[in-house]
Amino acid sequence: MPLRFLKILLAALCVVLGTQSCSIKYTLNGAALDYSVYKTIRVSEFPIRAALVYAPLQQTFENALQDYIQRNTRLTITDGASDLELSGEITGYALTPQAVTEDAYASRTRLTITVRVKYVDNKNDKNSIDQSFSAYRDFDATQLLIDVQDQLCQEISEELVDLIFNATLGNW
Repeated sequence: MPLRFLKILLAALCVVLGTQSCSIKYTLNGAALDYSVYKTIRVSEFPIRAALVYAPLQQTFENALQDYIQRNTRLTITDGASDLELSGEITGYALTPQAVTEDAYASRTRLTITVRVKYVDNKNDKNSIDQSFSAYRDFDATQLLIDVQDQLCQEISEELVDLIFNATLGNW
């Protein structure tokens, strides 16, 4: 059902019921937070615990996560006690061959990043999770990882942040 039709239907229902306090509330980013209850969030560091390490990844991921939260919620990011907590670690950074040519060489390589996230809702423990999230990008095997690594890490971090947000703050 189109959103516009749904809004009109709800507005008509309010008029029929004669209530003065009927309102329509929706968010475009999927955040399902009650801001009268949740005001602060602590985002801890996400150290790299993977066997293969690319040092700039930690900062790239942490910045993407904090920026996304600031853009899409009204929560204040704090270092102290908070209503919500996000912590974790980067547990995987792996390269795997994908498409093999007839001469047994890989024509595509996949970079996969895995992040373990612990989300604590200090107001409602049933919303807390401890879960791993993975995302990947493929690139042509003729390219050197060093040439595409920064761009791939940025893209993968953005996808991971979206997955994490939807599973935690978005409460999907």
